[in-house]
Amino acid sequence: MWLALKQVERNSGAAGVDNMTVGQLRTHLREHWLRIKEELLAGSNQPQPVLKVEIPKPSGKGMRMLGIPTVVDRLLQQALHQVLSPLFEPHFSESSYGFRPQRSAHQAVLKARHMCAKGGAG
Repeated sequence: MWLALKQVERNSGAAGVDNMTVGQLRTHLREHWLRIKEELLAGSNQPQPVLKVEIPKPSGKGMRMLGIPTVVDRLLQQALHQVLSPLFEPHFSESSYGFRPQRSAHQAVLKARHMCAKGGAG
């Protein structure tokens, strides 16, 4: 959890629907961690709704929706990610690019172009 907390603090980001900032997270956890931990162990923890925000598209043409989780939910998501990624990552296909470490959509497009130029899919 400490590693997850440090990562959430490094990432910073906006407050979610509860208006709690990353700067307020440590104090909140000191006061509420036992309850949160009990809910997690009991399987009764429920993520909060995400805050829907419209942001301009990079092209400048229109807007896109962005969902901002609460900082507590980001902490829990990060902790799960840190535990589960090393378990599942080795089993993904070499041609899988979505949400993978050191991989991007641009790399996927380049790989697809390369494969098309070679005349095959693999």
